[in-house]
Amino acid sequence: MPDLLLELRSEEIPARMQRKAAGDLKKLVTDALVEAGLTYEGAREYWTPRRLTLDIRGLTARSADQREEIKGPSTKAPEQAVQGFLRKAGLSAVSEAQVVNDPKKGDFYVAVVSKPGRPAEQIIAEVMPGIIRNFPWPKSMRWGAASMPKGARFSGVEGKGSESLRWVRPLQSIVCMFGPEHEETQVIPFEIDGLVAGNITYGHRFHAPEPIMVRRFEDYVASLEKAKVMLDADRRKDVILHDARDLAFANGLDLVEDEGLLEEVSGLVEWPHVLMGEFEQDYLEIPAEIIRLTIKTNQKCFVTRPQGGEGLSNRFILVSNIEAKDGGKEIIHGNGKVVRARLSDAKHFWTRDQGDLPDLETLKDSAEKFGLKLDKPLDQRMAKLDALNVTFHAKLGTQGERVARIRALAAELAKVTGADPALVDRAAVLAKADLRTEAVGEFPELQGLMGRRYALLQGENASVAAAIEDHYKPQGPSDRVPDDKVAITVALADKLDTLVGFWAIDEKPTGSKDPFALRRAALGVVRILLERKVRLPLLHNLGEALSTAEDHVRDPEADKDFEAALRLDAAGDSEAIDRVVERTYQRRLSITAIATDLLSFFHDRLKVYLRDMGARHDIIDAVLTPDADDLLMVARRAEALTAFITSEDGKNLLAGTRRAVQLLAAEEKKGTVVADGVADGLLRLDAEKALWSAIQSASRGASGAIVQEDFRSAMEALSKLRAPVDRFFEEVLVNDEDAAIRANRLALLKAIREATATVADFSKIVS
Repeated sequence: MPDLLLELRSEEIPARMQRKAAGDLKKLVTDALVEAGLTYEGAREYWTPRRLTLDIRGLTARSADQREEIKGPSTKAPEQAVQGFLRKAGLSAVSEAQVVNDPKKGDFYVAVVSKPGRPAEQIIAEVMPGIIRNFPWPKSMRWGAASMPKGARFSGVEGKGSESLRWVRPLQSIVCMFGPEHEETQVIPFEIDGLVAGNITYGHRFHAPEPIMVRRFEDYVASLEKAKVMLDADRRKDVILHDARDLAFANGLDLVEDEGLLEEVSGLVEWPHVLMGEFEQDYLEIPAEIIRLTIKTNQKCFVTRPQGGEGLSNRFILVSNIEAKDGGKEIIHGNGKVVRARLSDAKHFWTRDQGDLPDLETLKDSAEKFGLKLDKPLDQRMAKLDALNVTFHAKLGTQGERVARIRALAAELAKVTGADPALVDRAAVLAKADLRTEAVGEFPELQGLMGRRYALLQGENASVAAAIEDHYKPQGPSDRVPDDKVAITVALADKLDTLVGFWAIDEKPTGSKDPFALRRAALGVVRILLERKVRLPLLHNLGEALSTAEDHVRDPEADKDFEAALRLDAAGDSEAIDRVVERTYQRRLSITAIATDLLSFFHDRLKVYLRDMGARHDIIDAVLTPDADDLLMVARRAEALTAFITSEDGKNLLAGTRRAVQLLAAEEKKGTVVADGVADGLLRLDAEKALWSAIQSASRGASGAIVQEDFRSAMEALSKLRAPVDRFFEEVLVNDEDAAIRANRLALLKAIREATATVADFSKIVS
């Protein structure tokens, strides 16, 4: 069967977008081909800074013929209905349809539509322009003469305005080759905005700028390799890592490895060449974290350390995209100049932060408010942060006000996490202090890290120092979660304050935008609660946090109304106080609604997290109720339910329970009377008596186990219903002629539903 080779070559694609873009290309193309009736044996995506490549093997040469039967109206139907059927089926006359007889419904029309298969080349040429034009880049651009306003014309090119092609960077060429492994391949020449797919690509921009003719994937890879392009991103990563390790070892050093930086650097080069630079020893006086982050952020370079030693060395590893004729001397020199300049700045700010004292007189009020000691540098920074009214958000007040909110919330959370309240309070007060340091002002990525450094220098408790750095964590799905109780408490307070604040001012994330990283904050809360086993009643704490946050929300009109009401009350207007009470009541209703909406947002993040951990979506839905605000318990229920339904007892009970629930739901929908409770006197058969006894026993056992939060034992208690449920359905007719007996037996089914619902909604489990 033939193979398909596709390459989209452009100017440099941002490194952070490459891996996902290649995956998106694979999914979009394979999904479109399968939907069109083609099959394939395998597909793999590749990417470099300047190209996305897709290799599809064993693609069928032609889609299968299709035969579809379209059921039409009765032969006695009105002419208008018949004509509508003919238009839908694509028939020109009713004589082209078949007449089929149904013993119950009589004769009706059926149209048999046959669709012949199509060549794969035709399908590919049809689907590719749409995929390219609508490719899901996070950011994209237009370029060239075609991006001119509609109606404009330049050098024979018509302007298309907003209809012109958007791509992450200007798209320069497309390769689309199709054919069997051992026969001649052909170009599928689809066109998009004047760019026609062909068989020509290009290698390295500087080492091999000549055109390369492509036939199939194997010679494509080999030709690119000769043209100094390493197509496989994982191979580039491996080459960079091993060459960097070897170069460091040869100089008596160890490479400080960084997976995130390695991924980024491999997306910046097509032909990696590893070199070593250095800077002056004096810069090693700067904390190692600052050196490492500065060199990583600004120059995308790796740092090294002495073999078997502590701290860093004054050598760094850089990765070039060319093999320079001078062995890389100029490249090393240029990178060294930039590194030294950035380290010089860092050293200057590090020194200034330790010796630069503010005007203490202006900080006394802030110091008194937060209980700060102005003889300590970090306390001075926090006092200055508050005294200068540094804005957090225009509608949410200053950083000082935010710290006060975090402090109050952290005090409540400490009761849940078991952290030392005094240490939690100290950490909350100092958590944002380093925002006023010059090092963080120049290098924002150092926030938290610098705070921990300064806290240790002024003799703060180790837990307080750790919390100052770790309260920002986790900042993503791969970031570590705080493990110190003080850090856990402040991290939760910080994230919850962020979420409730932006919810209070209606700045929630939309489907495509999340400018304040609220999804990340919510996922951080979920990870902390689950991975550190924290039992937190979210609704209560969200309500308390919202009450505090709304005190700082900037609403000038509401302030005016409130002040006017107070003036009227002072003037003897008895209705003014009623208006104040009503406003307070409405505010409480608003807080409840916001907290409920925010809890639903947490549920969405919890679902994502649990699915990533391997939980099935139906099991998550079965244990997650709209008011479930103890996320740790939800996760434990899901874990227990997963184990239970994979057992033999679980599978059988699930089948019996589903049958009971479906039968009950059908009768309830009809309006059939269901007794309020099971009456012992109406139980006629041994099977229904045995089921009722088993339900009562299982309910007591499950309820007792749930009180102890032993969900596995609760499942085991419910599993005892398996045999009585099976026997009931074998021996008992639910819809008895006697209405009272029928209602009582339906009440038994209702009791089954209620018993199992104490653990999960079994009706939502697929199998």
